[in-house]
Amino acid sequence: MKLVKATLGEIYRGLFKENPIFILNLGLCPALATSTSLKNSLGMGLSTTSVLLLSNVSISLLVVVFKLVGGQDVMKRIEKIRVPIYIVIIASFVSIVDMILKGYFPALAKELGLFIALIVVNCNILGRAETFASKNTLFASLMDAIGIGLGFTGALMLIGSIREILGAGQIMGLRIFGENFKPAIIFILAPGAFITIGLLMGFFRFLTLRREKRV
Repeated sequence: MKLVKATLGEIYRGLFKENPIFILNLGLCPALATSTSLKNSLGMGLSTTSVLLLSNVSISLLVVVFKLVGGQDVMKRIEKIRVPIYIVIIASFVSIVDMILKGYFPALAKELGLFIALIVVNCNILGRAETFASKNTLFASLMDAIGIGLGFTGALMLIGSIREILGAGQIMGLRIFGENFKPAIIFILAPGAFITIGLLMGFFRFLTLRREKRV
């Protein structure tokens, strides 16, 4: 029962309370560039979540091993080079995800392009490694990765769905409106991304303030 509560709590936190895009305003670069469609948003979100999950678990385990093997002396030495260590771990998993996409989903890999490689410097992943995974237990780091990953993926999917429906009149290749519908092309362009994300941020901020007033 405690496990279920902890999992649901982390998912709720990642989706609403600390949503990476709408609340924390992190990872906006891929959100703006890759959310032109639901398919691209889902691909980018799952890729980032996979890297976040693997890196959080690996860093948490690595810290435990360092503490067991060398104690506080080793931890003090590692403290000075911790960020390069995190980046190497994250970059390794990004390379694996990139190769899997190119091998099994070449069309999606081509659409996402350079933004898969740029997951290495995604503030969400490096930030969770620094502030959470390196300071908490393996289970807590795993739950944190699931919550933040789902929040990031859900936000991208919401943005991508709105932009694809309004900008192309379809979603995942399925037409939503009749033949007379004229898509607002601006929504699949950069200005449409800013407009969509800005409005959604405002909506989430409204919900947050409303919840705080009730409390």
